[in-house]
Amino acid sequence: QLQLVESGGGLVQPGGSLRLSCAASGFTLDYYAIGWFRQAPGKEREGVSCISKSGASTNYADSVKGRFTITRDNAKNTVYLQMNSLTPEDTAVYYCAAESRYSTCVLIPNYNYWGQGTQVTVSS
Repeated sequence: QLQLVESGGGLVQPGGSLRLSCAASGFTLDYYAIGWFRQAPGKEREGVSCISKSGASTNYADSVKGRFTITRDNAKNTVYLQMNSLTPEDTAVYYCAAESRYSTCVLIPNYNYWGQGTQVTVSS
């Protein structure tokens, strides 16, 4: 069974950092582009960052450029999202998603496989 599991969320003060992990089971992430998305209460799901199968190509939403970094470790079958300089506007449930069709990656939620999400709350 194909499964993605996010972890690393939590409560952090403004200006703080978190590293989210997206671990895959039942399939090999090497063949999938991975996207990170987030959804705040009352808002639509938005693309945050994504990384191509090889890791050579990455994309970031304008709101997180310079603060977030996406990486992948195919040996560990895991993708990471390092989040720095967090603000209350980053508060949301964060989801990772996998898609085999893309040669690079996209920030629209057109991915076949999704994790259950991890809550990130930025508050003092």
